[in-house]
Amino acid sequence: MAVIAFIGLGNMGSGMAANLIKAGHTVRAFDLNKDAVALLEQKGATPATDLRNAVTDADVVVTMLPAGQHVRGVYLDDGGVLELAKPDAILIDCSTIDVDSARAVADKASAAGFAFVDAPVSGGVAAAEGGTLTFMVGGPEEAFAKAEPILSNMGKAVIRAGDAGAGQAAKICNNMLLGIHMIGTCEAMNLALKLGLDPQNFYDIASQASGQSWSLTSYCPVPGPVPAAPSNRDYVPGFAAPMMLKDLNLAMQTSKSAGVNIPMGEKAQTIYDAFVDQGGEAMDFSGVIKWLAGEMK
Repeated sequence: MAVIAFIGLGNMGSGMAANLIKAGHTVRAFDLNKDAVALLEQKGATPATDLRNAVTDADVVVTMLPAGQHVRGVYLDDGGVLELAKPDAILIDCSTIDVDSARAVADKASAAGFAFVDAPVSGGVAAAEGGTLTFMVGGPEEAFAKAEPILSNMGKAVIRAGDAGAGQAAKICNNMLLGIHMIGTCEAMNLALKLGLDPQNFYDIASQASGQSWSLTSYCPVPGPVPAAPSNRDYVPGFAAPMMLKDLNLAMQTSKSAGVNIPMGEKAQTIYDAFVDQGGEAMDFSGVIKWLAGEMK
């Protein structure tokens, strides 16, 4: 079993770190939120007072941070991971960030002799807690081989997407598709209701027809058909709407730098921006059905 420094204990990171503890690893937990550290300590983590205390002599460093600037700072600043980690440590960043930041950190880590991968996740809070995440991994094959056993303790699927930054690229594309699908699912459900269809009946039809999608069958945005969906908990996240907006903003940023036209992605970004601005900031991203129905003020 490994000694793992886990940096970043938000809604996703806390569940992921808890699964590493369940797998028998020694987890040194660090976050600026002391309450989050204390909660994980109750599950068996060793609390770290600072980054140095967490990283020094750890076999593995896992980071789950809000944005590219935070990842760059934690790894590259004076007193950061690249300065503190032991030479044979495996470095795994599970944050969802821009491709350029992921590649910049990967380049510096490689130059310093570290095995580093970007490994963003898909699945949301429930999957983080249940250990059923999907990891999209970017990095050299040798680094992937070292990181894969650790990631497997937190997920059901660990897939190498390519070299450095490829994990972030796959995550951005996947979540843009998810955002578009959810809006389409919500529009269809709203129209079905207005036309007098029973939501369960329409679900039974669409889930077996060409309109089937993950947004419908695993995360149905109307209460009833999928009991585990946030729609049955008044849209308590799940996957918070501001996080979807963040991912769509990354898709817009990346598409511009790549010179790719994404009109549906752009429209989805506009819709989620309005939804978050008009009261959806604390809701699951599937709650956009309420904005589309004109129920947000």
